[in-house]
Amino acid sequence: MSPSAIARPTGPRALVADDEVLTGEAVALDLQPIGLGMRTLGGLIDMVAGWLLFLALLWGAGTIAAAGIIDQGTIQILTIVLLVMSFVGLPLTVETMTRGRSLGKLAAGGRIVRTDGGAIGFRHAFIRALVGVLEIYMTFGGIAILVGTFTPRAQRLGDLVAGTYSERVRRPKLPPPAPGVPPELVHWAEIADVSRLPPRVDSRVTRFATGGAKIDPRIRARLAADLMHDVAPFVTPLPDASPEVVLQGVAAVRRERDRTALENENIRVARLAGDSVVVFSSEPSAERAV
Repeated sequence: MSPSAIARPTGPRALVADDEVLTGEAVALDLQPIGLGMRTLGGLIDMVAGWLLFLALLWGAGTIAAAGIIDQGTIQILTIVLLVMSFVGLPLTVETMTRGRSLGKLAAGGRIVRTDGGAIGFRHAFIRALVGVLEIYMTFGGIAILVGTFTPRAQRLGDLVAGTYSERVRRPKLPPPAPGVPPELVHWAEIADVSRLPPRVDSRVTRFATGGAKIDPRIRARLAADLMHDVAPFVTPLPDASPEVVLQGVAAVRRERDRTALENENIRVARLAGDSVVVFSSEPSAERAV
């Protein structure tokens, strides 16, 4: 389980990073922003959509003008109106109605949220759309890319003015669940203090717990002994069992606690964004919305 997917309680000396949100319960939520490359891709898709809408409307206006229904002066006024509709009205309407999503953001796997993690409203979408005319359409995205390069969350100028950023909504799937706590360690699991393992050790323990049965018994015993040496400092108390059984119990306890922490973070983020809450079941691919 990635450390970034866990809600971490903060104390008096805890530091909140630029990509974290501190909730009212003093819990730092690690909300991952989309990188500059994916933001550029999403912005390019939205910009193309805006230009296509403008050209389509302009073609319709030209057809009406060719029929002699409106004069040349009206065509000029209508062109300005179509520009505003395509480059301001379209992103404003889409982001307001979809709570920060658009065609480009769906393709990039993100959505626009407030800097506190909550869903954006009409004011945020309006500011972003208005500033976007300058930094996206008038400069073909040059200002947006330049500003995004020097901001920690790849925020463009409109984001800085509106107080928003693009949050990553595509999270990696949870790995297959490790076997449960061995029967002889059930009582130990209720009182065990299993600290967070170093990422490399945690990954090795998980792989051993899920695939150890396929390894030759002699090799498996040697691997378990080596892993137990690395895991022992993080487990209190150490159960009186073979290293293989202990590693299976450690993997099961850590996974269950990581899953609980991930569910708590998911609930807090969903409440901030005003979305439904996805609860991760202990069974793979058995998620449900609450």
